[in-house]
Amino acid sequence: MAAKSRHHLYLVDGSGYIFRAYHALPPLTRKSDGMPVGAVSGFCNMLHSLRDKAEHDEAVSHMAVIFDAARANFRNDIYPEYKANRAETPEDLIPQFKPIREATAAFGLAAIEKDGFEADDLIATYARLAREAGMEVCIVSSDKDLMQLVRDGVGMLDPIKDRLLGSAEVIEKFGVPPEKVVDVQALAGDSTDNVPGVPGIGIKTAAELINTYGDLDTLLARAAEIKQPKRRQTLLENADKARISRELVRLRDDVPVDLALDRLTLGPVEWPKLAKFLDEMEFRSLKTRIENRLKLRGNGSVSTDTIAAQPMQAKPVAYEGEGGPETPPELPKPESYRLIQDIDDLKACIARAYAEGIVAIDTETTDLSPTRADLVGICLAVTPNEACYVPVGHVKPGSLKNGGLDLAGSGDNLKQIPLPDALAVLKPLLADPGVLKIGQNIKYDMAVLAKYGVEIAAYDDTMLISYVLDAGKHGHGMDELSQIHIGHTPVSYDSVTGTGKNRISFAEVPLDKALLYAAEDADVTLRLHRVLKPRLLAEKQVALYETIERPLPKIVAEMECAGIKVDPAELNRLSADFAARMAEFEKKAHELAGEPFNIGSPKQLGEILFDKMSLPGGKKGKTGAYATGAEVLEELAALGHELPRVVLDWRQLQKLKSTYTDALLAQINPKTGRVHTSYSISSTNTGRFASNDPNLQNIPIRTEEGRKIRRAFVAEAGHKLISADYSQIELRILAHIADIAALKQAFRDGVDIHALTASQVFNTPVEGMDPSVRRAAKAINFGIIYGMSAFGLAAQLGIPQAEARAYIDAYFKRYPGIKDYMERTKKQVKEQGYVATLFGRRVHFPNINTKNPAERAFLERAAINAPIQGSAADIIKHAMTRLPQALKAEGLSARMLLQVHDELVFEAKDAEVEATIAVAKRIMQNAASLDVPLTVEAGSGPNWDAAH
Repeated sequence: MAAKSRHHLYLVDGSGYIFRAYHALPPLTRKSDGMPVGAVSGFCNMLHSLRDKAEHDEAVSHMAVIFDAARANFRNDIYPEYKANRAETPEDLIPQFKPIREATAAFGLAAIEKDGFEADDLIATYARLAREAGMEVCIVSSDKDLMQLVRDGVGMLDPIKDRLLGSAEVIEKFGVPPEKVVDVQALAGDSTDNVPGVPGIGIKTAAELINTYGDLDTLLARAAEIKQPKRRQTLLENADKARISRELVRLRDDVPVDLALDRLTLGPVEWPKLAKFLDEMEFRSLKTRIENRLKLRGNGSVSTDTIAAQPMQAKPVAYEGEGGPETPPELPKPESYRLIQDIDDLKACIARAYAEGIVAIDTETTDLSPTRADLVGICLAVTPNEACYVPVGHVKPGSLKNGGLDLAGSGDNLKQIPLPDALAVLKPLLADPGVLKIGQNIKYDMAVLAKYGVEIAAYDDTMLISYVLDAGKHGHGMDELSQIHIGHTPVSYDSVTGTGKNRISFAEVPLDKALLYAAEDADVTLRLHRVLKPRLLAEKQVALYETIERPLPKIVAEMECAGIKVDPAELNRLSADFAARMAEFEKKAHELAGEPFNIGSPKQLGEILFDKMSLPGGKKGKTGAYATGAEVLEELAALGHELPRVVLDWRQLQKLKSTYTDALLAQINPKTGRVHTSYSISSTNTGRFASNDPNLQNIPIRTEEGRKIRRAFVAEAGHKLISADYSQIELRILAHIADIAALKQAFRDGVDIHALTASQVFNTPVEGMDPSVRRAAKAINFGIIYGMSAFGLAAQLGIPQAEARAYIDAYFKRYPGIKDYMERTKKQVKEQGYVATLFGRRVHFPNINTKNPAERAFLERAAINAPIQGSAADIIKHAMTRLPQALKAEGLSARMLLQVHDELVFEAKDAEVEATIAVAKRIMQNAASLDVPLTVEAGSGPNWDAAH
């Protein structure tokens, strides 16, 4: 396709845009009425970006967006089952179709659809008409079905990969040129659209056959000549299916069109019309971005222009007042990124940071784990559109794979500043409290640099600012935030390092590619800070961020670097013990089944349970195999069947062995002899941490096997481990939030809360109480926090569902305040879209008004739980921010090693154990002021289990 033409037509696959916007972006609702608008928002952003792209190409003169009018079309007359297996359109997407068409018109583009035809047919028709008129055509879509239209003068633009597709790419995809794609698709079929094709023939085989015989008709006429018996018979038996499939996949290019080509001219955007639409949709950020770009051209009624062509002048960010930043963020401008290979150039960059008083930083390393990572480079950005990358640990490509460590340094392209020299001049800047450092997940950078003796002081974290502002709305990774707030998709890590077996270490990435990827990280981080930081004040979230979230990266990074010691001998002993017991369970399972089978195979287990033993409840999934998950086996075991219980016991040991005893041995850091978990501090909606690589938060503590694993976590010689655990903190928070007088008094008096609940709900004296009654009360007390249903309680207690329902009804009758809290919370979240913790943390539920009853019920339960679980998370994090200084003030050397939900684990010298426990309890118990006391249970011992 020619690069320039007097007439160039963009045909946009609107339906593809819709579903890409819907599935790629998080749910979003309009605040005024709760209407879902996530797909509309994504569609508008993509359409705006495409207009920018088109207007930069002087050849583009026409553009239209093509939609599907309805699911049924002429193809259903040919084959009624066409697209019959397509999933129903999501309920929250249906009301967005109309505003999406309105958005198209607001952007000054024609929205075209035609009853009885698909969008692809209209695209084919307009492409033909345009070529006949001498115009070049670009089809904007990633739909493989449109590849049959590619030819001289007709190309495709994949909007996902921003990649032009021509004949070469079609051949790469289908193995044949565009004009033969229809024949290949006719043979291969398409399960997505329920196009039958010929059974057993895929794209590769179909391409081979068409390339051999020339076309479908010739192939079918000569099918009897095919040597492979199975293939020959299949083609002979399914020739009609192939011909029908060809009619289904072939695009019609003769659709009667209602709009002539001259009606598709790409004209200027009418700003008042577009502004009105954006206001109606409440897309304030997008409106501001477009309006400011228009103002740059000095005319508020002309078409938008890309920021790269008209760069804004950077202005100071507004950190006070009700507004956001003084200017919307610019898009990154890679041509202004610099590679710093000389110490004097680095000193000049540092001088600029001192002058501005702010600098965005990012480290590039060899590993996702900071304790295993080596530093490869450091990025700095002081003002938008300007960023630099300082390589310090790059090696020649291929040297690591070959087992060598051939450091870069010879030749201009590999020149870099020696690591010690770079750190020597950077260290004072990073530690200077007078210069604000901006990071995205700065905890990682802190942990990496700490290994080199470098501290980061005075910092902000854009990931945590976003987390405070928008928890529940979307993720908080840099790429996603960049797309949401800047409208820019950053260079991907995979694009510079490769994927799978071909992935290389970042240390081997050529410096020119490393520059674009790494410097952009710092640039985008600085831009995000300018967008997000002002919102803290405007949305009254400053206190939460400053007192709880901002101190955490330094504290958690120190915990991760400290790690915890494990005893390899104990892990090996446990692994051998688990293996032996697994073998016994396997032998027992074979005896109960009456034959040997693979106990780890769900398929074989299902056949034994439901075909051979004829146990009840057998249900087959889409694969044809029986479901044998834990829930199924638990139900069968509850009916008295022994084999399911044996399999469950085997699975528990297998999971503990593979997840912990074996895995932990491999995760011991050879340099420290300790295991270093990584904490994700922004991945849960409620504020809780998540532990990864290894996950130390899911070790079962209520089973003997789980406690055995905890015994493998040990203290260093001359030290003890200390466990400090909040007692029933979520129940205490519930009593406070729901204002339950009886529960609050019980906590003040220190009575057995579960026995008291059982006594009050079931009218049973505490003295001589049946343990099963207390157990039922305990299950309700904890289950009610998570919205446990009568079905769930019945399954947990092994009682009839009606009896469980009676228990819950009696509970709410005795504690009506809890029911009131639940109803009040559901009403609140539906009205404002979020709930808040005691510390003011907002947890958003943008899809709470969904019409799907099951999804809505789930979100309501989550909303009821969020203030309770979120407040508990805030309380322990508040304690964590105060503990290091409190220990230091008492002259104690104890280190905080782990946080496991409501528990903190410390390592202290033998002589400091009691003093450390006293400080930990004091700080933790005073981390919040409630109507009930916060109680902390603490213990110590040579290992984690003994301390707990």
